Amino acid sequence: MAVPARTCGARRPGPGAPRPAGRPPRLLLLLLLLPPLLLPPAAPGAAAYSFPQLHTMQHWARRLEQEIDGVMRIFGGAQQLREIYRDNRNLFAVQENEPRALVEKVAGDIEGLLARKVQALKRLADAAETFQKAHRWQDNIKEEDIVYYDAKADAELDDPEVEDLERGSKVSTLKLDFVEDANFKNKVNYSYTAVQIPTDIYKGSTVILNELNWTEALESVFAENRRRDPTLLWQVFGSATGVTRYYPATPWRAPKKIDLYDVRRRPWYIQGASSPKDMVIIVDVSGSVSGLTLKLMKTSVCEMLDTLSDDDYVNVASFNEKAQPVSCFTHLVQANVRNKKVFKEAVQGMVAKGTTGYKAGFEYAFDQLQNSNISRANCNKMIMMFTDGGEDRVQDVFEKYNWPNRTVRVFTFSVGQHNYDVTPLQWMACANKGYYFEIPSIGAIRINTQEYLDVLGRPMVLAGKEAKQVQWTNVYEDALGLGLVVTGTLPVFNLTQDGPGEKNQLILGVMGIDVALNDIKRLTPNYTLGANGYVFAIDLNGYVLLHPNLRPQTTNFREPVTLDFLDAELEDENKEEIRRSMIDGSRGHRQIRTLVKSLDERYIDEVMRNYTWVPIRSTNYSLGLVLPPYSTFYLQANLSDQILQVKLPISKLKDFEFLLPSSFESEGHVFIAPREYCKDLNASDNNTEFLKNFIELMEKVTPDSKQCNNFLLHNLILDTGITQQLVERVWRDQDLNTYSLLAVFAATDGGITRVFPNKAAEDWTENPEPFNASFYRRSLDNRGYVFRPPHQEALLRPLELENDTVGILVSTAVEFSLGGRTLRPAVVGVKLDLEAWAEKFKVLASNRTHQDQPQKQCGPSTHCEMDCEVNNEDLLCVLIDDGGFLVLSNQNHQWDQVGRFFSEVDANLMLALYNNSFYARKESFDYQAACAPQPPGNLGAAPRGVFVPTVADLLNLAWWSSAAAWSLFQQLLYGLVYHSWFQADPAEAEGSPEARESSCVVKQTQYYFGPVNASYNAIIDCGNCSRLFHAQRLSNTNLLFVVAEKPLCSQCEAGRLLQKETHCPADGPEQCELVQRPRYRRGPHICFDYNATEDTSDCGRGASFPPSLGVLVSLQLLLLLGLPPGPQALHVPARRL
Repeated sequence: MAVPARTCGARRPGPGAPRPAGRPPRLLLLLLLLPPLLLPPAAPGAAAYSFPQLHTMQHWARRLEQEIDGVMRIFGGAQQLREIYRDNRNLFAVQENEPRALVEKVAGDIEGLLARKVQALKRLADAAETFQKAHRWQDNIKEEDIVYYDAKADAELDDPEVEDLERGSKVSTLKLDFVEDANFKNKVNYSYTAVQIPTDIYKGSTVILNELNWTEALESVFAENRRRDPTLLWQVFGSATGVTRYYPATPWRAPKKIDLYDVRRRPWYIQGASSPKDMVIIVDVSGSVSGLTLKLMKTSVCEMLDTLSDDDYVNVASFNEKAQPVSCFTHLVQANVRNKKVFKEAVQGMVAKGTTGYKAGFEYAFDQLQNSNISRANCNKMIMMFTDGGEDRVQDVFEKYNWPNRTVRVFTFSVGQHNYDVTPLQWMACANKGYYFEIPSIGAIRINTQEYLDVLGRPMVLAGKEAKQVQWTNVYEDALGLGLVVTGTLPVFNLTQDGPGEKNQLILGVMGIDVALNDIKRLTPNYTLGANGYVFAIDLNGYVLLHPNLRPQTTNFREPVTLDFLDAELEDENKEEIRRSMIDGSRGHRQIRTLVKSLDERYIDEVMRNYTWVPIRSTNYSLGLVLPPYSTFYLQANLSDQILQVKLPISKLKDFEFLLPSSFESEGHVFIAPREYCKDLNASDNNTEFLKNFIELMEKVTPDSKQCNNFLLHNLILDTGITQQLVERVWRDQDLNTYSLLAVFAATDGGITRVFPNKAAEDWTENPEPFNASFYRRSLDNRGYVFRPPHQEALLRPLELENDTVGILVSTAVEFSLGGRTLRPAVVGVKLDLEAWAEKFKVLASNRTHQDQPQKQCGPSTHCEMDCEVNNEDLLCVLIDDGGFLVLSNQNHQWDQVGRFFSEVDANLMLALYNNSFYARKESFDYQAACAPQPPGNLGAAPRGVFVPTVADLLNLAWWSSAAAWSLFQQLLYGLVYHSWFQADPAEAEGSPEARESSCVVKQTQYYFGPVNASYNAIIDCGNCSRLFHAQRLSNTNLLFVVAEKPLCSQCEAGRLLQKETHCPADGPEQCELVQRPRYRRGPHICFDYNATEDTSDCGRGASFPPSLGVLVSLQLLLLLGLPPGPQALHVPARRL
């Protein structure tokens, strides 16, 4: 759609009048037919000159094309490099990438990797069930009886504010030594496990101590698993009590603020502990719900949402006399990160008023769950009601919607401290296979909004072996520093019996084994696929497991990393069909024409790609391979003759000498790609240092060394010699200054980038890895010469660059055929001197044939055409690249704007080019961006609505042991974490990574050449301010040549096209609209939501927080003195259903 102009702008046909590709608009056709004399005259100050005629400007375009082609033929060396490759045909072989065979092999390798982890998981789960069944419960177990390594102990000892108020270090905590382990990116101890217990759980409770006692036996199983498979990473048992025992031991990475990590809220635990869920949350917002109670409800809903994963569906509604959704979502939506964010923001806007109407709330919830015309989980169905109490049992609603089958579980939550009769709430839960909870204070929220998972786990436990199936998670950030991982999960069941013939139905927890994404990537081919080929994998949600564009700038270990395949690439219908086929577990192959975004995200290219995909057996993943047609074949160096002749180190091989810095002055500077050529090669971000490390290692390594990747190493040496021959045959004898060149260069698939002359390397800013260099990848995808002006930020210091000028990169791919097999193994190019070529550009677009010819004079009696040199005060002449960025201009004052989007230079003219289809626009969203945090608002200095004790209360011993005192302490402690309750600590916020930046959505807009490829004149109609312009694509380049009258006045204000990134105010494209057209997905193939033998009699109890008097007295004194309690201050006994 055309961007509207306020006053003027050549307009584009609307949606109802499409133009055939390449056909100019009717206005342009009319202008082409008009005699030149009828065209509007030039500016008043140049009466003797007229706007150049069409054939004149076409002539200028041909001269520009010839000049560019001549320079590239002489200095670029593409033709000569083809001959060099042919001359050295004996030094390499041409290998073929067979897509189906490749993708099948990689899928098999990944399946094998994961299968080894599955076997370890099953050994752990079986052992855990055996150990727990054999364990004798001890009611009188004491803390000093248990010895274990407390992973948080070291962090707590280092914190001077933390004091052990409860027990005076009763627990015997092991002191361990650790060694650095590169596989874990951490210090570990392989002789022990580590234990992490959430801050809000009392470590000394009987339940926790018994849990620590029997899980200690897992230590030997963890160690045996590692002995069998040394590649195993974290092995973890997450207990339903909240205890985490993991191997090998390593200190916990405690945050600066209170550590609220709870394994039961981790994505992998949630997925392994229950089947997918359809959940409707209804919140009582009647008038009796106000102040603290309403705040507790809002926080509870947000915490409840955090217990859901992407396999779940949810909606949230508020009710009084009637029910209504709190957000724009009118039906169940996927519980992904963005949708949950919408809910959380909407919940904060709930206002209490009216009277309580349970019937309205439950009818709304049941209607939501019965809607079969939408995507949903189709497994566990449940209603979660938060209320402050009421008398109505709404039995008629349950009879109508849920009885007798009771397919929907009802969980009720009594929120706040009040004296209402809770019997109706308990009855609702018990009559509908649910559970009743009480949330009297903020300290009870986390524990009571997650324990419903134990109820959902009952059918899984009762199903026995049928439910013991390994599931693989989405990608998420490892809490212990491994980076991005996936986890295999397996539930662990309680095999004890509650009585004769009564099977226990409690889930003990979930076993998990991590697999780092980097380990999976190592199984994929890297450098044989070329710069633009890659492997990717997706799960049943369409989220990518592997993809070169999976690069989250910020990660939050509390949330999974969910990037959809259609967001990782530029979406189109072909990719939608490929995605659907992969989710369905099908095999396929398709060649498509699609759009790709350049590595620097400034350009769009239309390219051909071959997609091949297969399922990864025994997993929920599917693997795909993307290969450009020109990457069907690749070179493999064959240096066997040299290797046989030289048994000495590689440094003695022929051509190696051209990697040495001593050769740079005569042969040009060499950058080598920082690849893993050998295991002992020390990596470095500084290429000079990396080259030094490489050379030193090559002095010791023989050509057939087993520690090196021979493919990478030999190809590097081959390309070193190939590019040196280019210097010898072409570059060394040429005078670059003759054609105003700053440098010439060549980059290869083998990892060599050679820049000549050596001094030009000082200003070379391209990535030394050709596969990660935008110019390299674009040159392979585009035929002809690809111009790339410098990024605008590079122009902030132009005087520091060579010759006080800026260089413009021009590159082209080297393509040749051998035996009918076509390859593109290299890219060559030149770096133009901006200032000199701007002067040359003016001459080529003028009536002079060369720079030494005097300028043509035009008297009053002579009729002359304007040109770009003589009439630069009246005529604007520019070269713009295919992304819309300024490359050259005849206006000297615009030289410092080279590299800018042309709309920032001349918005009026750029809009006209866009509206006349010279450019098309592509908008997309980056879901992995990082944004500065939003300043918090409405923060109070203390919790609102918190009970404040009087002096009489403080003197009353009974008050100290009351629920009121305990509740107050919980509110104060949790207020340190929930920022909406307390003012954030500026010092902490400043030092916290979360405070510096957070994930957000960024809208990106790129422009690329549209369908018009003709040469014609047009007019920008704006009354007395109208402008003529001419535009023509230069053949064999990515340039558009534009000649236009300079604007005579500023009245013609056009809408400015934007190319820069813009931060989306909400979550990118409107979520309310996106959920109306959800993308295709499939849930897990297993569902355990019903078992006829389930015992539902245990269906609820209130919150009980038996406090320790000593702790409460000490904590209250701290609070009265204004001292913050330490992160271990809260002791809440773990509770089981």
